[in-house]
Amino acid sequence: MRGRAPRGRATPYLFVAPALAVYGAFLLYPLLRAVQFSFYDFDGLTVGTPVGLANYAAVLTDAGLRAAFGHALVLVVFFSLLPLAVGLVLAALLVRARVRGLPLFRTVVFLPQVIAMVVVAVAWRRIYAPDGTLNDLLRAVGLDALTRTWLGDYATALPAVGLIGTWVSTGLVTVLLMAGMARVPKELYEAASLDGASPARQLRALTLPAIRPEIAVALTLTIISALKTFDLVYVTTGGGPGTSTTVPSYEVYRRAFELGEVGAAAAVGVVLTVLVFAVNLVVNRVADRQR
Repeated sequence: MRGRAPRGRATPYLFVAPALAVYGAFLLYPLLRAVQFSFYDFDGLTVGTPVGLANYAAVLTDAGLRAAFGHALVLVVFFSLLPLAVGLVLAALLVRARVRGLPLFRTVVFLPQVIAMVVVAVAWRRIYAPDGTLNDLLRAVGLDALTRTWLGDYATALPAVGLIGTWVSTGLVTVLLMAGMARVPKELYEAASLDGASPARQLRALTLPAIRPEIAVALTLTIISALKTFDLVYVTTGGGPGTSTTVPSYEVYRRAFELGEVGAAAAVGVVLTVLVFAVNLVVNRVADRQR
């Protein structure tokens, strides 16, 4: 029995070894290689030249890169905060009210999540086109002065892309919040109503404290989606007009595959990864502290 004890202790590690091997080969190793490349002036073909922290310094000093990270933070508002506000209202109405066909409504609301983002981008690019659906609707109601090239205007391109993210994320957030609200006993709402609490007060005092875990999950998923978005920007605007819709992930692609600056692209990717981890660590720490 004593001789078999070490083998018994190793058994759990043997079970997880295949998963760890796959995880290491397809995630950890490429990540470590990206970190290595970020310290080189490297075009992906010839031998790289060590440059130390120069690529990271460029991330801080390059106005274009700083603007790209700023655009990503703007998209966080559209991908995360707006869907959270809209989803909270929708979920509260659907859970508290008796709505026929609720499962069908949940499916319809969640549908954008199961559509490939490239398909979503192509469809919305057509909606935003000068002769597209949005401008046709504005002309139909006599608001011709508001029509414009939504994705070709410096002032509207980034918000237009962000609103696509709002449309995609709202369904996910709504379904998550509805699942959390369903756990709250109806008796609590009835008691609060008898005490004269308004629906807004009930939402603030009863619902929000109960669904903090779901809010944290929703913020985590949507913030990650906003910060790493690439295909949506690539298909709708290509980072334009000018550089008004560039985001870090698009800069990684542009620098690596168009400019041949693999080392600089790797540095941007590493900084973006650290930013994603930091933002979501803060979100989850705040959620855990308020429980």
